[in-house]
Amino acid sequence: MRERLTSRAFSLAAVVIAVLWTTPTLGLFLSSVRPEDDIKTTGWWTVLSAPHLTLDNYGEVLGSGCGNASGRLAEHLVNSFVITLPSVLFPLVLAFFAAYALAWIDFRGRDALVVGIFALQVVPLQMALVPLLKLFSEGWLFLPAWDLTGPARFGHVWFAHTVFALPFAVFLLHNFLAGLDRELIESARVDGATHGTLLLRIALPLARPALATYAIIQFIWVWNDLLVALTLAGGTAETAPATVRLASLAGTRGDEWQRLTAGAFVSAAVPVAVFFSLQRYVTRGLLAGSVKG
Repeated sequence: MRERLTSRAFSLAAVVIAVLWTTPTLGLFLSSVRPEDDIKTTGWWTVLSAPHLTLDNYGEVLGSGCGNASGRLAEHLVNSFVITLPSVLFPLVLAFFAAYALAWIDFRGRDALVVGIFALQVVPLQMALVPLLKLFSEGWLFLPAWDLTGPARFGHVWFAHTVFALPFAVFLLHNFLAGLDRELIESARVDGATHGTLLLRIALPLARPALATYAIIQFIWVWNDLLVALTLAGGTAETAPATVRLASLAGTRGDEWQRLTAGAFVSAAVPVAVFFSLQRYVTRGLLAGSVKG
């Protein structure tokens, strides 16, 4: 009886949390499909009693109906993809190679290096913005200045996101790879498998849950980033992602709420779609290495 009540209590709590969590998203969506006059005069919940719906807000934001470049979001969504995809792939590949080396190659100082990489996660990205800008503008030691202009400035953003993503990526993938069956690895070595073979034919297929989990986390983080893109990409129309342009959708007086809600929902729909398409890997990847046996 107690177990049944406990189960019902947890189920009820989960439903309540789900409702509270999704209510703002529902309000955002309903506001995005309401006419301008309605959204400026009444709350989104009134759509249930007086459903006046329109898709003009989305056409205005994604097209050219607003009559100015700041209101067109489609081109900035392309910039977001240009920034996000390399910023996911670069650390994913580098971290996978590093995690395998730390998990299965014995060398002096390996444990200290693992601890050092883990400790790097506590360094906030904001602290490095000024040193990064100085590196790009003046260079450092043997590194020349990155005198990049226009779309080439995407390289600044890719570099920053890659560097700051590596500690967590290496930590997550190392935990997974270190938990692989040692007998499987040793038997492959006895059969003459090199580290390249072990990496590509054994570790890579088995690490798909962890790789997908990290890809989701990094994609959502970079897609929703504003600070790095605004600081390092220049904030121009050529390089500005969707997050930089969302604020301008409200207009110069901040009263164009119909544009802002439609633009925010479009921008949020992309990472949500990515998450749901790969969500089956999330739990398996996050629990990687926590239980052995």
